[in-house]
Amino acid sequence: MIAVGAECYSHGTLPSVGMGRSWNVQELEAAIHGEVSALVFDERGKADIQELLAGVVETDFEQEQLGEALDSSHDIENWQVGEAIAESYLTVHRDCVFPWPDGRDKRKGGSSLPGADLVGLQKDESGDRFVFGEVKTSGQAKYPPATVHGRTGLKQQLEDLRDNVTIRDDLFKYLGYRAKDASWQDRFKMASKRYFKNKSDIQLFGVLVRDVEPNVEDIRVRVEKLGVDCPAGTQIELLAIYLPVGAIDNLAALTLATRAGS
Repeated sequence: MIAVGAECYSHGTLPSVGMGRSWNVQELEAAIHGEVSALVFDERGKADIQELLAGVVETDFEQEQLGEALDSSHDIENWQVGEAIAESYLTVHRDCVFPWPDGRDKRKGGSSLPGADLVGLQKDESGDRFVFGEVKTSGQAKYPPATVHGRTGLKQQLEDLRDNVTIRDDLFKYLGYRAKDASWQDRFKMASKRYFKNKSDIQLFGVLVRDVEPNVEDIRVRVEKLGVDCPAGTQIELLAIYLPVGAIDNLAALTLATRAGS
């Protein structure tokens, strides 16, 4: 269960807004045992592979080999769990769907891919539109943390998504290549129609997963600056999810424990 969390603060007005929400220990554990671990281990994708190979992989030895090939537990890091927390939160509480986890496109464990961390669809009052998100996980006792700044920081990534149509086109193609015959094909078509009427008609999320005391300074400046000269149609939300103090260092271990039935 993904809790909405207690509101810590809110800031800004459309098109750029921000909010802080906090989880207690029980809410974090419930999330990890549910949606978060399912995302981290891509249970849906693995089930699809097992279904595809039913009748092909039959012996106990073959089943064992398949299980080893699908095992991703050795690759799990704290930041990956942070991304799964962000994705599950936006799915449940912002009516988003992210149909193709980028982990499926990695050629080797630990590799990273260009583009947004989260690429998907969101339903609002006008129908489906594209949604792109960036996630940073940090326990640094600084507001905002260093991961907000720099060439690969949240600030630059969100500005690029807001201002660079080439990046957005690449993300459109990323989903489009995978949409044919998918369960979400019709939603992709509707979002595409809307996108081609106005390529700035998108939703952007910047999510900070934190385990420090909540502080509006995590998002205040970015909310204000991202709203300046924001293209018509673009909406931006910065969301800080505050976990119990010190939780980030244990996220991978807690998630791995769910595989052991703990």
